[in-house]
Amino acid sequence: MNKILSNYGEILKQIRFCERNLDRKYCETKLIAVSKQFPKETIQILINKGHKFFGENKVQEAQSKWIDLKSENPQKQIELHLIGPLQSNKANLALDIFDVIQTVDREKIALKLNKYLEEKTDIKKKKFFIQVNIGDEKQKSGIEENLAQQFFKWCSKDLKLNIIGLMCIPPFGEPPEPFFKKLRNLCDLLNLKHASMGMSNDFKSAIEHGATFIRVGTGIFGERN
Repeated sequence: MNKILSNYGEILKQIRFCERNLDRKYCETKLIAVSKQFPKETIQILINKGHKFFGENKVQEAQSKWIDLKSENPQKQIELHLIGPLQSNKANLALDIFDVIQTVDREKIALKLNKYLEEKTDIKKKKFFIQVNIGDEKQKSGIEENLAQQFFKWCSKDLKLNIIGLMCIPPFGEPPEPFFKKLRNLCDLLNLKHASMGMSNDFKSAIEHGATFIRVGTGIFGERN
């Protein structure tokens, strides 16, 4: 069997095993296959298998692959997520390419997204996550945890952005569990269904703490160059 499909099947098994062993009140965990730095031919293997959720970190890299991939697979209902930082000058392009933007993290970005959506009345409904700097790291993107509630209300009520959840990346080298728990609690406080958290090395723990989206790249596609 193809190594990618073997890895993919194993990840799915682990996800379902984790969910079966938990008294989960949240919806089924969705697997985002993070395809950054992998070519179209590699990604197509998973599309052929019926996988729908993919993630990319960079807008221009996504543009070079996913416009073609989506047009070549019109019946596959692919949902492409931006999971990397978004520069304001790439906001319009991101909305043209991505179905979900997980990294709304400051007023400037939210305003740019809102402006473009108001101008492009023909654009289909987009979904957004607010990225929370859950570990209060100066070098990392994300809205500060203590400002997240206010920012969510402004984005959703004033700008009418379709915010469906929160996203985080816990501090590297620290146990992720306290940070997953904080993000899930914040989602519940804001009555948001979705928490995007957990990657190849910690997704099981994220599921245990209420993740509804996990982001796995290396665990499926292997090491990047």
